[in-house]
Amino acid sequence: MTHIVHPILLCGGSGTRLWPLSRKSYPKQFAKLMGAYSLFQSSAERMIGQGFAPPVLLTGSDFRFVVTEQLAAVEISPAEILIEPEGKNTAPAILAAALSLAERAPEALMLVAPSDHVIPDAEAFRSAVQAATPAAQAGQLVTFGIHPDRAETGYGWLEIDGALAEELDATPQPLKRFVEKPDKPTAEAMLADGQHLWNAGIFLFSVKAIIAAFETHAPEMLMQVRTALEEAEKDLGFTRLAPDAWAQVDNISIDYAVMEKADNLSVMPYSGAWSDLGGWDAVWRESGPDEAGVVTSNSATAIDCHDTLLRAEDPRQHLVGIGLQDIIAVAMPDAVLVAHKDRAQDVKEAVAALKKKGAAQAETLPRDYRPWGWFESLVSGSRFQVKRIVVHPGAALSLQSHHHRSEHWIVVEGTAKVTIGEDVQLVSENQSVYIPLGTVHRMENPGKIPMVLIEVQTGSYVGEDDIIRYEDVYARGQGAKG
Repeated sequence: MTHIVHPILLCGGSGTRLWPLSRKSYPKQFAKLMGAYSLFQSSAERMIGQGFAPPVLLTGSDFRFVVTEQLAAVEISPAEILIEPEGKNTAPAILAAALSLAERAPEALMLVAPSDHVIPDAEAFRSAVQAATPAAQAGQLVTFGIHPDRAETGYGWLEIDGALAEELDATPQPLKRFVEKPDKPTAEAMLADGQHLWNAGIFLFSVKAIIAAFETHAPEMLMQVRTALEEAEKDLGFTRLAPDAWAQVDNISIDYAVMEKADNLSVMPYSGAWSDLGGWDAVWRESGPDEAGVVTSNSATAIDCHDTLLRAEDPRQHLVGIGLQDIIAVAMPDAVLVAHKDRAQDVKEAVAALKKKGAAQAETLPRDYRPWGWFESLVSGSRFQVKRIVVHPGAALSLQSHHHRSEHWIVVEGTAKVTIGEDVQLVSENQSVYIPLGTVHRMENPGKIPMVLIEVQTGSYVGEDDIIRYEDVYARGQGAKG
């Protein structure tokens, strides 16, 4: 590939249809759903190497350290990380990336992709990008269409203007129209006519072409996003878009805002394997069911089951299914989903019902990820809570105090550097310290291995928002996460 392509990875979705594994606090793109790497890591690795610039990321504030940590684990350094003050769908996010990229590479090509898709053959995908590059250089807005193998009603479709080329992935095709998610008869008709592809939500275009499209079809959004970028603040290695300007932007997809109105559209057909993992039925299908149609995780056992997915996400539990047909069962430490496979797209209704009941399981996982590591609540009562806390090597919690609780720390792995008031000490395995209510304190891991401790909190209130930060290397400000 002769031209440098700048990947733009969208990392802000919530993935409610893969509840209970995917939740607002830690959505599916960061989970290891299909192997040793997260979907986000696999997406980033697809777009590195010759012809590709370092990626630009768009994500929310809560995930800014998750993306940097996960990219570091696969040895990828991003060119820029833009922080959205709130999720506003794909159109504003893509425009923000385009305007930012225009400042340093106005002739660049942008490859925009979600970070939660499965594309097993990375080389075939890169070849499709290469084949689409001349059209993008010529000013076309190229969208990628997946050759369908079933009458899928969960995807939008793309209608090609004319018959597909004999060699399916040879060259971009003219796009006639976008088709909304169809009903079953419509999907079956589109599958049969050979002129329709699934809409992958992946795009390739030049910075100039997409900005020009917004100038024509969404000029108000262009003005608002440009203001949000001009008034953005640098925060460590991140760029925080200005919240006031961003709040004025419409919540709208790139398809509705621009693509469906433009007349310079092309489709790059792709016949390789692809899935957006938009539901547990897709996870079942992409996981390679055995001869009985069964998929199980390591902590699950199926007995006389057919066309069934059984997943237990915690090694301390084991899920057993007996005599099941067309069932999805996913067990987490704090929630269990059991559904008919035909109702996989309705899981988001369960999330809505739980939110209405005020159940924490609707949006938050038992494990809470922070820039220094993570913690999980092991047991809690009206005036106490017991946590397991894991701190990365070299990481440090903020210097802080609490109004309503005292804490007792017991180190079980590694060594902690502990500050309590004016006293600083090293606490090794099987040693403990006590932090009285109101005392300023900090915990650090000075070692080369993860440090694990058990924290026992006691007091009238043990919520995460009872925290006052005095110093923080991650510049989080006040609040539970900052």
